[in-house]
Amino acid sequence: MNNKEIYDNIRAVPDYAKKQIDSGRMKGKTDISPMWRIETLTEVFGPCGIGWWYVIKDQRLQKGAGEEVKAFVDIDLYYKWGDTVSQPIPGIGGNTFIAKERNGLYTDDDCFKKALSDAISVAAKALGMGADVYMGCDPTKYTASREQESTENLPPIPQGPQSPPPPQRRQQAPQNPQPTPYFTCAHCGKKLVPYNDSNGRPVSLRAHAEKSMQLFGEVLCLDCMPK
Repeated sequence: MNNKEIYDNIRAVPDYAKKQIDSGRMKGKTDISPMWRIETLTEVFGPCGIGWWYVIKDQRLQKGAGEEVKAFVDIDLYYKWGDTVSQPIPGIGGNTFIAKERNGLYTDDDCFKKALSDAISVAAKALGMGADVYMGCDPTKYTASREQESTENLPPIPQGPQSPPPPQRRQQAPQNPQPTPYFTCAHCGKKLVPYNDSNGRPVSLRAHAEKSMQLFGEVLCLDCMPK
């Protein structure tokens, strides 16, 4: 076959599968629909599980900036071309499990699902999927770092006469402190409360939530864990 046969068939992204990001750090970038990727893989190779499939190699939680916790999924993507089964194509996807928002900390119980979709997109990109977007016809979140590098290399802007710095003001304590973070059980909806382990040592809610995600894939209370 032509070495670029697959690449050329999946490089273009239709307009209905592209969405402009209107806010946040990625404002002005292009988001590609995850379901379009699934549809395209199915059109080219066949149904998932027969013509193409993936194997989850690892999923984990890692501490992010400040109080945030990130979720990551590693996969190997496979596809069948004629009678040939491909070698594994690795993909690493990420999302946020605990995010710091304006009103406090937010826990996303879909973080591993979103990280899995991201991992599939990374692996499929190696086949050429969405290449026209990633190569610069449309900006994506992956172009942000290149844009930052280009501005960092610009010469400094000449400065005029400097005004004396304003007097230092004493910082005041915030009027509205952030609310205490909490977690709820994904099964019974009960709010989790701190407790002590078998040795009498206190167990933090965050440590409990991370351990529950590792064992069960969701946050559960002590009563629902044995179930």
